[in-house]
Amino acid sequence: MLSVERMRVLHAIAVNGSLTGAAEALQVTNSAVSQQLSKLEREVGQPLVQRNGRGVRLTEAAELLVEHTGRILSLVHQAEADLEAHRDAVLGQLRLSAIATAARGLAPQALVSLREAHPALRVKLIEQEPDDSVPAVVRGETDMAIIVDWAESTIPIPKDIMRAPLMEDTADIAMPATHPLAHRDLVDLDEVVDEPWISWIGGSICDTWLHGMLQERGVEPDIAHEAEEHQTKLAMIAAGLGVAVMPRLGRGPVPDGVRLVQVQPALSRHVYVIWRADAARRPAIRAAVRALREAAVEHTLAVPEGGARAC
Repeated sequence: MLSVERMRVLHAIAVNGSLTGAAEALQVTNSAVSQQLSKLEREVGQPLVQRNGRGVRLTEAAELLVEHTGRILSLVHQAEADLEAHRDAVLGQLRLSAIATAARGLAPQALVSLREAHPALRVKLIEQEPDDSVPAVVRGETDMAIIVDWAESTIPIPKDIMRAPLMEDTADIAMPATHPLAHRDLVDLDEVVDEPWISWIGGSICDTWLHGMLQERGVEPDIAHEAEEHQTKLAMIAAGLGVAVMPRLGRGPVPDGVRLVQVQPALSRHVYVIWRADAARRPAIRAAVRALREAAVEHTLAVPEGGARAC
């Protein structure tokens, strides 16, 4: 009889493209993956992978087995969700990934609320960009993910993935306090499109959106610098090295040398949480959605309007 655990290992190899990637995803050693794969090959009586440079290529038999494994794992997830729903108890472990701003601005309050209301539930937070978190949810490596869609730049959501809106996040333009427009409460986007921009890391979802937004206004973006860390951007702006789009979610303190100015048309993004449909009945999922929505409401009420001031 085929071992479901060994089939899970093959599935992880298929998803991650290598034995090393599978080991990282399953949190085991490369040796353990190799041993499980060898045992599975003996069970099926034929090779399942072929070396392909640094990765591996699945044989036709492996592809057939992976297809069946995907359906089996989905049934396992659904069975686990049904059992939790039957007990009607919020417990076990929940893996939540979130974009950096949501990890700062929403997750802490939501995690505290869940800990207080459901002490038998253990939630693990992982800061992760949508390029990684969405596939992780699809593969079942993460239970939920908080992601964002910038207006007119949406992230494709695979089938069998459910979503719930959390909030609308508005962004201001962060500029040096010495900038000629820094005294204004409101600027038109066309007034700043030619500025040197401090963008996100090249190729990221937000960086791609910024390029597209500026190009739609007939401007080839002048990306002076790229920075992933929020505080790094603010330090560069305070030094007079450029301007940046600064979402209000998870913004935190802004240095005295930086001013936040509202822009029209408004720059906004939709923040929402996703999870697998086969896990939808889990009480832990429903509890987490409630906690995140409550945290989003609190954040929206607490954050002041942007303007020509540090905040």
